[in-house]
Amino acid sequence: MSDRPSASSDFADPLVRRLATFIREIGLPIEAAVLDGSELLAGITVKDGRILLDEARLAHPGDLLHEAGHLAVCDPALRSSLSAVGEDGGEEMAAMAWSYAAAVHLGVDPRLVFHDDGYRGGAALYLETYERGGSIGQPLLQWFGMTLTPESAAVDAGKPFPHMRRWLR
Repeated sequence: MSDRPSASSDFADPLVRRLATFIREIGLPIEAAVLDGSELLAGITVKDGRILLDEARLAHPGDLLHEAGHLAVCDPALRSSLSAVGEDGGEEMAAMAWSYAAAVHLGVDPRLVFHDDGYRGGAALYLETYERGGSIGQPLLQWFGMTLTPESAAVDAGKPFPHMRRWLR
């Protein structure tokens, strides 16, 4: 049993509760909040290393996994002070790969993360790439010690991406 608060009383939607529970279980804080609508992803923002979620404004529940991915892959020394996800292209790709792996791990349709409104119209291409074994962002996750390529998994007798060895950098 986790010592983190249960997400069950925070959020009404069962899928949102499930995603929030996972995010908390891996060690990332997520809290219910009332946001002003100026967020990049509707209903979600990051403040002081916490994901703030306004469930009433949330357009796409899968966006929670993407924002959690940003916190998960950022420099651990900066995580608790992060109040906006950066524009670092590498971390963006790593967050995309992380969120795909999280969706697969949770048994939810990755289209929840890679929805039609996401990734500047490129969501379907990214999803197809991952489903065909592509590795957009995966090399960074491996470099961070979070996952393995098929080749390194064979050497280490482990499981390759989208399996994660650990969820936080």
